[in-house]
Amino acid sequence: MSHVYQAVGWNRQKRLYDTTVAVGVVAYVGLLVGLGAVLFPTATAETLIIRGVGSAAFFLLHIILCIGPLCRLDSRFLPLLYNRRHLGVVTFLLGLIHGTFAIVQFHSLGDKNPLVSLFVSNQHFDSLPNFPFQQLGFAALTILFLMAATSHDFWLRNLTPPIWKSLHMLVYLAYALLIAHVTLGELQSETSLILIVATGGGLLAVIGLHLAAAQREGKIDAMKLDAAPNGFVNACSVDNIPEKCATVVSLHGERIAIFKFDGKISAVSNVCRHQNGPLGEGKIINGCITCPWHGYQYLPENGASPAPFTEKVSTFRTRIVEGRVWIDPKPNAPGTHVEPSRIEQSGTESPQIPASEVLA
Repeated sequence: MSHVYQAVGWNRQKRLYDTTVAVGVVAYVGLLVGLGAVLFPTATAETLIIRGVGSAAFFLLHIILCIGPLCRLDSRFLPLLYNRRHLGVVTFLLGLIHGTFAIVQFHSLGDKNPLVSLFVSNQHFDSLPNFPFQQLGFAALTILFLMAATSHDFWLRNLTPPIWKSLHMLVYLAYALLIAHVTLGELQSETSLILIVATGGGLLAVIGLHLAAAQREGKIDAMKLDAAPNGFVNACSVDNIPEKCATVVSLHGERIAIFKFDGKISAVSNVCRHQNGPLGEGKIINGCITCPWHGYQYLPENGASPAPFTEKVSTFRTRIVEGRVWIDPKPNAPGTHVEPSRIEQSGTESPQIPASEVLA
C-alpha cells in the first residue's frame, strides 16, 4: 500500500520476482533462437527472433491467465499473483518486439507504409486457410498495450476500479485473438505437430483451470443458509474458522469474509478495494485484514484501512449463538464501526437484535 504514487516500490519480493522473470525470458528466447539456428540453418536471424520472442509472449500470457484460477485452487500459488502485472508488461514488450520484427521483415520492402501494408496486403477474409492472421495479432497487441500502459495504481484509482477492471478483463479477448493468430499462422506457414499440440494443450489448460476454479467458487454461492425471524443468517461454526483467518459465505449474491481473531469475530465484504482481491483468503497481520493479492489492509472492526490510507469496505453485524456465527446480511456503509462479537460471551438463546439497534 502507498498513499503517494511512485514508479515501482522495489522491495525484496519485487526484485526477486522480476529478476526471475527476466532471467527466465532471456534463457527461453536464447535457447529457442540457438536451437532454431541449428535446426533451421537457412532461417534468417529476424525469423528466429520473431519465433523466439513471439512464443515467449504467448507462453507468458498462458501463465498470466492460469495464475488466477491456480490461486483459487491452492494458496501456494499466491506468490505468483503478487506481481502479475509485471508479467503483463513483459508480455506486451515481447509482443511488441515480435510485431516490430514481423512488420519490418514482411511489410517494409514495398511501396506502401508498413502499417498500411499490414492491413491491406491480405484481404482474404472469406478464406480460413488464407485469413489475414497478422491483423488479429495487431489487435491483440493493442489490447496488451492498453493494459500495460494502465497497469500502475495511478490509473486504477483515477479510472475507478470498475472501469479499470473491465479494461483489464479484455485480456481474454486478446487471448482469443492470439489463439486465432497463432492457429491461422500455423495453417499458412507451419506444419509442426509440436506447435499444434502445444497451442491446443495451452488452451485446454486455461479453460480447464478456470472451470475448476469456477466450480469451487460456485459451491460457496450455492450454500443454503438458515435465517432467523430477525433477519440474521446462520453462517458457519466458530470452530471452522482458523485463527486470524476467515471463512467466506455468500449472502444475497455478496460474499462475506468472517474473521476470527483474539477471541473475537468480525465480518467484512470479501472484495478488496484495490483490485477486487478476495479478503477472505488473506490473514490478519498486525491487527489488520491483509489482502492476499497485494497486501492492502483493513481493520476488521470497521473495514477501514489504517491512516494515512483511505480505502474502506463494508462491515456486517454478527452474533454468536451456541458456537455458531450469525450474520445480518444487510451491509453497513464502508468504514462503519461494528463491535466484534466475543466468542467467550456467546449465549444459548436465539440470536436477537438489541432493542437499541432496532430503535436506531
